[in-house]
Amino acid sequence: MTTITDNTIYSFEDLSSFEIPKSHLLGSCDHVGDYEKLNKIGQGTYGVVYKARNIQTNEIMALKRIKIEKLKDGFPISSVREINILRTVHHPNIVEFKDVVVGKSLDNVFLVMEYCEQDLATLIDCQIHFTESQIKCLMQQLFRGLKYLHKNFIIHRDLKVSNLLLTDKGLLKIADFGLARNYGFPNDPMSPCVVTLWYRAPELLFQSNYHSTAIDMWATGCIFGELLLQKPLLPGQSEMQQIDLIIDLIGTPNDKIWPGFSDLPIAKTFTVKHQPFNNISHLFSCVSKAGIRLLNLLLMYDPWKRATADECLQSSYFRESPLPCDPSVMPSFPQSRKNR
Repeated sequence: MTTITDNTIYSFEDLSSFEIPKSHLLGSCDHVGDYEKLNKIGQGTYGVVYKARNIQTNEIMALKRIKIEKLKDGFPISSVREINILRTVHHPNIVEFKDVVVGKSLDNVFLVMEYCEQDLATLIDCQIHFTESQIKCLMQQLFRGLKYLHKNFIIHRDLKVSNLLLTDKGLLKIADFGLARNYGFPNDPMSPCVVTLWYRAPELLFQSNYHSTAIDMWATGCIFGELLLQKPLLPGQSEMQQIDLIIDLIGTPNDKIWPGFSDLPIAKTFTVKHQPFNNISHLFSCVSKAGIRLLNLLLMYDPWKRATADECLQSSYFRESPLPCDPSVMPSFPQSRKNR
């Protein structure tokens, strides 16, 4: 057996011999010819996603083609990690992994997953305005999915609205685990170049190599703000501009509010602009004090003080009027998906 413990690029011959947690093995792969591709529904850094129909069962599924740059380099480690993680997670708010299928050539490898009718990015781009009750429903589901992942020592590392899918039954599903990693104690150093820029936590922007579940929680705060505003909260065009936007939003970091800040690589070489603490409530005039408190707990500089998913679920914001609606009464939307 081969266990995935490093950044090695594995050969295709190794694919069926990886040691999967809980003793689930990939085994032999079915042929992608068992599926009829209907249309492309998404494209990310690590592959293209198609809506497809299983020819034998008529079941509609999602096929994610694994992006392989050079055949001679073998199977990408990001996809191996994604398969390992998806095979072990089972939760109503996490996209369900079904199988791995292959085409005629070795570079035609697809992940088969449950199909979800929408993603939140498309709905926001289409000017769909969620009510506060619906936003609470979505955020509760996101926190529940993250609570499960973090309890199982998994960091997603790429949370954004385009990676949050929505079924026609109102269920939110966390998807795209290409950057996800298992973590432990002590935490091994990881690359800071993860998480789409608009959702990237301050510790990553200041080039900390140590990741915790807090980077997912910062991204969740950005998603929460985006749902409320119906537009991205921090749409930076570069890392330096992203830092400036964060400072404009919540003030300038220092060692008092973020112990160890001055020791971070970028903090030593980049002089941040001085901005006093800013109350974000002016951006969210229709949000209650409890909602603003929840946003503030997610958008904190110090990752150790940032709220956990479990703490967020206990927020009084979800117990005050309007209450979160039930997923079953979430509205349905036209089945259109586009890239973001």
